[in-house]
Amino acid sequence: MLDRGAVGEVHLLVSPRGGRGRAAAAAPIVRRVIEQAGRTPIDISGASAEETTDAARTVVAAGAERLVAVGGDGTLHLALQGAAGTDAVLGLVPAGTGNDYARAFGLFGLSVEEATARALGPARPVDVIRTDRGRWVAFSVTGGFSVDVNVRADRMRFPKGPSRYTVATLLTMPGLRHRELAVTVDGQRAEFRSALFAVNNTPTFGGGMAICPDADPADGLIDVCAVGPAGRATMLRLLPKVFEGGHVGHRHVHMMRGRTVTIEGEMDLVADGEEISPAPITLEVVPGALHVAAADPSPSTLS
Repeated sequence: MLDRGAVGEVHLLVSPRGGRGRAAAAAPIVRRVIEQAGRTPIDISGASAEETTDAARTVVAAGAERLVAVGGDGTLHLALQGAAGTDAVLGLVPAGTGNDYARAFGLFGLSVEEATARALGPARPVDVIRTDRGRWVAFSVTGGFSVDVNVRADRMRFPKGPSRYTVATLLTMPGLRHRELAVTVDGQRAEFRSALFAVNNTPTFGGGMAICPDADPADGLIDVCAVGPAGRATMLRLLPKVFEGGHVGHRHVHMMRGRTVTIEGEMDLVADGEEISPAPITLEVVPGALHVAAADPSPSTLS
């Protein structure tokens, strides 16, 4: 178990639009809790994603011991670019829309005060995905229909919260299309006509959909789910099952697991909810590359 950054400065990355303003509203509470803990909050949020990423990398290179991301999965993704592969501890106060990474560590549904206390507490090493373009990914790279849904959800003002992804899925379904997809896992290649795929380090994406229900961020492996070929009727039947992982075992659902995954095909990609360069891409799990201060404080979950 790690307890780096027990005193001193805590660097904050606050999403200006996370959760349609929930992150900005949470920020004063986060600062207050940090100050009450005898530490000094320092906001390093930039005016753009690029500025925020650069700030995270700069402060960690200068010796910052702890970053706290206040927002959703996108804010986490920016902070990760500075913290991964270093001794810095990353905390998370979920205040976004999907908050899928927070779910994996029991943070979803906590009050801002409770989540901030966790973000200041003990940390444990977890795996991170690294792309062949030098980018770090916390929990998910996805493509196909799921990207179309993500784009639509980002444009929607209502409903708020994770249900936005469900509504966006239903609205996007009439435009469902399949793409030629090749997935190579630890040297084993498979080809599909796929509606969507996800490479995950934690179980969920899309606001709680358990697309890879057995994914574990500390097992040294990444999980893959490719769906297809599947028509609209099949996809609509599978949709409610995904929240509990009930899609696994369906004849159109292909599950794989390994240390390296290469995705080939003409499609855009999203990593941790943020757009990245399109396929082809190779992903590799890096065991223990991130120290996360987000674990349940019970002894059984800390290492």
